[in-house]
Amino acid sequence: MLDTEALPGLTRAERVRAIDGWLSGLLDDAVAGTPPPRPRRGGPPPRTGTEGIALVAVGSLGRRELPPHGDLDLVLVHDGRPEIAAVADALWYPVWDAGLRLDHSVRSVADAVAVAGADVKAGLGLLDARLVAGDAELASRLRTATLGSWRQTAAKLLPALRDLRRERARQLGELAFLLEPDLKEAYGGLREAQVLRAVAAAQLADEPSEEVEQAYAFLLDVRDELRRRTGRSGDVLVRQEQRPVAEALGLADEDALLREVSLAGRRLAFVADETWRRVEAALVRRPRGRYRRVRREPLAEGVVRQGDEVVLAQGAKPAADPGLLLRAAAAAARADLLLSPYTLKVLAVHGQPVPEPWPAEVRWSFLRLLASGRSAVGVLEQLDQEGLLTRLLPEWDRVRSLPQRHPWHRFTVDRHLVEAAAAAAELTRDVDRPDLLLVSALLHDIGKGWPGDHSEVGEPIAATIATRMGFAPADVATIATLVRHHLLLPATATRRDIDDPATIERVAETIGSDAAVLHLLHALAQADGAATSASAWSPWKAHLVAALVARVAGRLGGLPAGEAEPVLHPVTPQVTSPVPGIPGAAGLVTVGIEDVADGQQVTIGAPDRPGLLSTCAGVLALNQLDVRAAKITVEDGYATSVFAVRPRFGRAPVPEILADGVRAALEGSLPLAQRLRQREADYRQDSGRTVPPRISWHNGEVSGDATGIVEVRAGDRTGLLYRLTAAIAGEGLDVTSARIETLGGDAVDCFYVCNPSGSPVDPDQRRRVDAALAAATGAAVGADTPV
Repeated sequence: MLDTEALPGLTRAERVRAIDGWLSGLLDDAVAGTPPPRPRRGGPPPRTGTEGIALVAVGSLGRRELPPHGDLDLVLVHDGRPEIAAVADALWYPVWDAGLRLDHSVRSVADAVAVAGADVKAGLGLLDARLVAGDAELASRLRTATLGSWRQTAAKLLPALRDLRRERARQLGELAFLLEPDLKEAYGGLREAQVLRAVAAAQLADEPSEEVEQAYAFLLDVRDELRRRTGRSGDVLVRQEQRPVAEALGLADEDALLREVSLAGRRLAFVADETWRRVEAALVRRPRGRYRRVRREPLAEGVVRQGDEVVLAQGAKPAADPGLLLRAAAAAARADLLLSPYTLKVLAVHGQPVPEPWPAEVRWSFLRLLASGRSAVGVLEQLDQEGLLTRLLPEWDRVRSLPQRHPWHRFTVDRHLVEAAAAAAELTRDVDRPDLLLVSALLHDIGKGWPGDHSEVGEPIAATIATRMGFAPADVATIATLVRHHLLLPATATRRDIDDPATIERVAETIGSDAAVLHLLHALAQADGAATSASAWSPWKAHLVAALVARVAGRLGGLPAGEAEPVLHPVTPQVTSPVPGIPGAAGLVTVGIEDVADGQQVTIGAPDRPGLLSTCAGVLALNQLDVRAAKITVEDGYATSVFAVRPRFGRAPVPEILADGVRAALEGSLPLAQRLRQREADYRQDSGRTVPPRISWHNGEVSGDATGIVEVRAGDRTGLLYRLTAAIAGEGLDVTSARIETLGGDAVDCFYVCNPSGSPVDPDQRRRVDAALAAATGAAVGADTPV
């Protein structure tokens, strides 16, 4: 007789052995107590014993994972014995009498295969079929037949299984980020590992790794303890049971339990996502005919796109290139792709530590990764799961999967930080320093990994990280200030009278009366709220914070402080190329190149003419040189343009090629616009961010020949500077000087413009310039385009 009251206190293995032994005895008794029918005259004698009958366990019992208060999933398999119905009745009733829940069926092998081929749940369950008692050869035939059927019908059943899991994820959420997770059915729960095994059985993916099995085993342990505590079959880890479950598993407290559950769930979800990508690719039917190689498109130095993922180029050397990791990650995010699993493994095994402080190239790649917005979330999760993110930011380990008990928070601390950075990428046009906004968004809650007020604790931690990243001391101080005061604006707006002059004065004094910091804090508050929940950043709260910022900005004098001009200096020309029709030195195109810490500095001298800056920028873009900063001066009809550039694919600029290109463009033999359109089509990398550009005019801040300053903030892309300056020239304005800055994934370009006639830029002309600039960025001026 089975002692059902003792079952919950047994280990899983002991529980399965007890159930198996009891069921084996029940089958023997059922067969012995059911007399066989009389044989037909001349027919074979009736079979006795369990020949042609097998009791098979599926589900958790079949996997030897039966939890306390779990259901028994049993299939009575037969090969046509006529008394099978009576045997089944004699078998099932004692199970019900024992008070156990039973899911049962009676099938022939053919029946079982037919059901498994039509019902994805039934097919999934039969993959776990295990003989409990009876005819072993019959059970073996069942397993062989159902496995063969599963492999044959995988193309039909797996899409249904994928859709089923997606729907469950939509209904129940992701295990890693729930405060009361469903351990079985939430995405990343126990069901994920079972599905992974089924996909492996279909020979469409590898068997689950040891890490996956460990995560799965931990969730089984949590579920067993939860059911022991509650005395029922529920799988939702409710809050009131978290502390006793944690104690039973030897964990410090409920937060430690939730963190371990989150880590296990994230691993299972991550592997499941990658597996489904592989399955979907494998199930796509190849067109008939000749096999075509997958095209490899270059994205950055040492990084190429291959199919729907990013891989290392031939000849890439991770062991000798510390910037390769972030360069590859940024390229993947910018192209809205993911790194291939093999590439991740190679970078993890062979990649070298990044020097400290980070080289400018590494910092730049990291900023471009963050500036990719939503596309960066998946790539950062890849780095995190492979242990690469903590190599770059050791402090990150303190917040990995750290739960947040406030019901407003949708995510663990680390995911919240990544989501905040993604939200900040949509706000970079609103601030002077997008790079500082992105980094502070990623670090604003880093202090939650340590005891104490997370804002105060996070300030020195953020300063340490920013210093390691290689930011200048003044920028480090700004990032630290943003982390320290990231709650200042929402807390003040919702808890103080924003019309009280004392409130305005307090905010101004807190931020050091720096308007630039004020606007950075405003954008950071918006990103933080958006990454938290709709409740945390309601329209009402957003209005209050915006009103507070407007009042403080008025107290400080309005707009945020401008950026210092880039440190650019002309270098000695190395080559010259004469422009036909212009004699002497005035007709020479000169090019000088100097290596600097973060790329090269290119000086181009040429005869001044309308659109010259656009021509030079177009030639640089055509030679795959990303412009970081530029300035132009004109003296006696000869213009000198200085550009800070970085080669997109690691090839240093060649002065002879640049000089010939500028000369050819000036004389009209080089169709710049056409060539650049083709170049952008060949190397498209951006993920399609739809944030409109910001175009603004500052007429009161000009001096000298300029009559206005037009500032354009837009997503950086190939040839953007060329298109912007060409748009201005096309509307009849001259660019007398320019300041071009690219921070992260955004370009912030200021053009000092004037009419050749000397008259001010009138409103109609301004509107035409606005429309031309918006079109040059790929957008159009409309109701939702800030200008």
